[in-house]
Amino acid sequence: MATGTADARSALPPALAEVLAGYEEHLASQRDLSEHTVRGYVTDVVGLLDHLARRGGEQAHHLDLPALRSWLAQGRTRGHSRATTARHAAAARSFTRWLRRSGLTTEDVGLRLVSPKAHRTLPDVLAPDQARAVVESAAGAEEPVGLRDAVVLELLYASGIRVSELVGLDVDDLDRGRRVLRVLGKGRKERTVPYGVPAEAALEAWLTRGRPALAAASSGPALLLGVRGGRLDAREARRIVHAAVSGTAGAPDIGPHGLRHSAATHVLEGGADLRSVQELLGHASLATTQIYTHVTVERLRAVHAQAHPRA
Repeated sequence: MATGTADARSALPPALAEVLAGYEEHLASQRDLSEHTVRGYVTDVVGLLDHLARRGGEQAHHLDLPALRSWLAQGRTRGHSRATTARHAAAARSFTRWLRRSGLTTEDVGLRLVSPKAHRTLPDVLAPDQARAVVESAAGAEEPVGLRDAVVLELLYASGIRVSELVGLDVDDLDRGRRVLRVLGKGRKERTVPYGVPAEAALEAWLTRGRPALAAASSGPALLLGVRGGRLDAREARRIVHAAVSGTAGAPDIGPHGLRHSAATHVLEGGADLRSVQELLGHASLATTQIYTHVTVERLRAVHAQAHPRA
């Protein structure tokens, strides 16, 4: 937690500090959210409660709609973007909903809180030939690290999984006979994701010639390993992707999430339906997946503008 947030938390009135601790426990144990997500929610709520305390509020039931609105307004005067304001509002609504369900307040004051919708920018994606060049950039490697890098690139693009899901894979998460992965996604939700023949070839080379050379007592069941034998770190996986992309002519500057965007876009352009792509990516809501339809439309418009004589 950042120093400023920690200081604000320690300065909260005792009753508000106790409520915050209860909410944090709820997020971590009952909702089973990741440490990163819990930290994000708590940071936002610390800011809200600090604002409430500065307005003279010392109890949870002192939190009302004017306090919520003034907190968001204060953020906007400090230059918060629409996306940040929308995130703060969502965190506030989650908190006030928990307050009501826990019996700490008599009503959910966040129900009437309106916030601006965040602008959703279209993600950069690779063209199919660029994607092929990126994933094949490590092809032909014989040293263990090169064989591992080839698997990182092939699996990220072939399956569309998140980088956190990739580095969390264990060897027994592979079903090589059916060419599928068992993936543990957000909210610890498990899903099965297919991968193709090139990724299987990269896995075969890694498992037979690469992983045994790097494996150590600290490796455990991890599928992908770092140079010291421990589980591959997500930062190293991002470095691998950025290095491969930077060496591909004309490719936008993307990381692992860009490969995920590219995989989803190319699957849709190949004729897959939106529900199948939602399941592939592990999105809880179809609305999240729908952004990829906008990507494909924008690509179509760009091709049309370049190629059609009457564009």
